[in-house]
Amino acid sequence: MQRRPAETLVPAVVVGGEVNGLGVVRSLGKGGVPIIVADTTLRHAAMWSRFARHCLFEHLFGRPFVEELLALQAKLGARPVLIVTDEMSVHTVSEFRDELSRYYRFSLPAPEMVSALYNKATFQAFAEAHDLPIPRTIIVEREADIAKIADLGMPVIAKPADKRPVHFGQVERINWLDRYDEAAAACRRMLGAAGSLVVQEWIDGPDSGICFALFHCNSESGSRRIFFGRKVAAYPPGLGSTAVCVPAAEEADLLRPLTEKFLDITGYRGLGSLEFKWDARRNRFVIIEPTVGRTDWQEEIATLNGVNLPLIAYRDELGLSAPIEEIVDPAAWRHSLLHLSRAAAVRERLYDGYFRLDDPLPGLAFGLDFALHCGRRLLTWQWSERRKAHSRKRRIAQVTHQGTLHHGGNAWRRSKT
Repeated sequence: MQRRPAETLVPAVVVGGEVNGLGVVRSLGKGGVPIIVADTTLRHAAMWSRFARHCLFEHLFGRPFVEELLALQAKLGARPVLIVTDEMSVHTVSEFRDELSRYYRFSLPAPEMVSALYNKATFQAFAEAHDLPIPRTIIVEREADIAKIADLGMPVIAKPADKRPVHFGQVERINWLDRYDEAAAACRRMLGAAGSLVVQEWIDGPDSGICFALFHCNSESGSRRIFFGRKVAAYPPGLGSTAVCVPAAEEADLLRPLTEKFLDITGYRGLGSLEFKWDARRNRFVIIEPTVGRTDWQEEIATLNGVNLPLIAYRDELGLSAPIEEIVDPAAWRHSLLHLSRAAAVRERLYDGYFRLDDPLPGLAFGLDFALHCGRRLLTWQWSERRKAHSRKRRIAQVTHQGTLHHGGNAWRRSKT
């Protein structure tokens, strides 16, 4: 049944103000949408965009986060569209979806599917059951499972199955390991905090072998909009987040069937993405991981190339037709000016994730935050070096003092004899 069109001045609440959220804000701003960005700190760049107002929350997950969303909606008086860019918020919105859906408009896959896709171990089982191409993987849940890593060969990458301990700073996000003894030691160290791990064979190849599909699935009609892109560089190289990316229409013939199959078997609804890597040994793309229930780091590149997925999602929630796709020249996206050297080979128009002439404050906020971060690191290093130097002086003084007592005692004993 077709929903009645709603007023186009219904606000959008964007959860998370980092570069992901900033791209969403600028995308929605192109459609004249009134926007509120919710985050826990003013340090994040989207909180300073001219396209949005900001709202400080104490939490972005758990029951307190739900209460803050409800309080915000009461002030707005409308039923806003909710777009999540923060990973930890997805679980809370999914868990409390029945309550929140009375006050916010949003679309998510089914609760069990959100859980299955978010956890790397359950996604592995899901992908194997549905014959999706993925790297060979061992699930490590106990000490006895570590020996199975040898079956994969070296090198491997080890990651927590559930990323929430990573966000709490309890365990590292990923480890690249090229020796079995190092892999075993890393898994033993990570197991205590992570609960379970996935250890995957390493798919060798450059960062440019990594592609992604950004998509939105209509909540009623089942129609889909998909944008394909390619990483030019990641930071840190090979393992990190997108530093520079470009459109990848040339890979659509290979990536579209995989993406469509994934969307079909999951019954996907809302915004999400898939990341792929080219496996030269098997001559195919494999799925590295899905992003469920939220936008991705490089979301804005689709908008820059004429496919405004956040605005499509917003209008879909209001029962409005999708915006007309723009015909534009290919455009590239880089994380920030810090990655300018990595973008040197890009021939398309290049957009910085933070710095824009028509929206300058986010770039200034990022630059100031980066400078403060570097200053804190420098002060911490200087303080550490001073403590080390002071500790060395104390040890030298102690040794000298003990040596004086020792030799003095020997001289006294000799004089007595």
